[in-house]
Amino acid sequence: MKTLALVLLLMAQIAMGQLKELQPTTVTPLALSAEGEKAFNEALVLFQKIDDKLSAGTKYDDLTPAEKKAYSAVDETHQDYWASIGDGCSWYCGDGPKKVTASSYLKAQGTNTYEAKNAHDFSYKTAWVEGAAGIGIGEYLEYTFGAAAPRVTDIIIANGFVKSQVAWTNNARVKKLKMYVNNKPYAILNLKDERALQTFKVEPLGNANREDLSKLQGKPDWTLKFEIVEVYKGAKYDDTVIAELFFDGLDVHCFAKGTQILMADNTTRNIEDLKIGDRIYYLDFATQKLKPATIEKLESVTHHGLVTYQFESGLTVTSTQDHPYQLLHKGWASLQPAHSAQYEGFESIQKIEVGDLFMTSHGAERLIAITHLEGHQPTFTISKLIAGNNFIANGLVVGVEAIQSVKGGMAAD
Repeated sequence: MKTLALVLLLMAQIAMGQLKELQPTTVTPLALSAEGEKAFNEALVLFQKIDDKLSAGTKYDDLTPAEKKAYSAVDETHQDYWASIGDGCSWYCGDGPKKVTASSYLKAQGTNTYEAKNAHDFSYKTAWVEGAAGIGIGEYLEYTFGAAAPRVTDIIIANGFVKSQVAWTNNARVKKLKMYVNNKPYAILNLKDERALQTFKVEPLGNANREDLSKLQGKPDWTLKFEIVEVYKGAKYDDTVIAELFFDGLDVHCFAKGTQILMADNTTRNIEDLKIGDRIYYLDFATQKLKPATIEKLESVTHHGLVTYQFESGLTVTSTQDHPYQLLHKGWASLQPAHSAQYEGFESIQKIEVGDLFMTSHGAERLIAITHLEGHQPTFTISKLIAGNNFIANGLVVGVEAIQSVKGGMAAD
């Protein structure tokens, strides 16, 4: 029996050796604590008081330097200290996995639960803890996606019980995860033994052909599975813990229905009524003149958590937070610069803040408020023009969201 076990172990090691090994591309330390939560909440209360003043009619320029500093110090999309992603629009605006399951989980202890869903509840305060005897080798999390789910390009993991340094040290953490796509081995994820958020880049996983929505929705579900194959031992407990395992990716963008697009004949048209072949205006930055261009590609998807930008003149525009806008003194910017990096030409842009001057087709508009919306609604954008990298939406200069050239999808395609 010992010989058989050794043979099986050797075979498993050989199989793992044939898989590609991935290292985290970014490692962001997580110094979470009760003291940090208190400071965060105090800053949030001050932010809200200043926001109420602005809503009551105070101009941004009339705020004191201290008020401006306190206001800009808070990310208004992040209302919960323990949240792994903000409240606004993200890759999850285009939906995410339909369900999360696990091979096992530790039984609840009092009010503390350790189920699979905890690894995908966007809270660093909870965690999935495997429930098998020993250190959990072979236990796994599995995520099921609908056919039309946006494609995944980033696997993001908070390794261990990150809610406190003591909990992280006492419990085991994952050293290696074996990742499967539709139950086929895909890669080994090598995690660092750090109390941090670790991001792994993968080729786009999901269905790439998204032109025919009804055909896309008729395809089968697809899955990603993450199996524990090696661990860092805890100082006190054998239980292996993953606090969060979530995703980022492609196929999430756009403006709300009713956004007015400047056409090449100086009329405007609702963005949802545009067609391929229509001619619109874009701004030539070299000459600062409007020029006509033909639409070659359009996109539409249903989103939730959109944001409305409000300007001093009364102008508003509603879009996803990663949509790039041209700003005076900043150039291209969005509310979620990291998410804008998926678009060609916007790999490194600035962050939008209240008080910024947005470029228009004939001048500028000062941003005075940002409102986050609830509920789902259809959104639209232009993803390719025959010339130019921008168009005019509600008078503002906005970016053409052309997805960077990447390989299509996986076996689920």
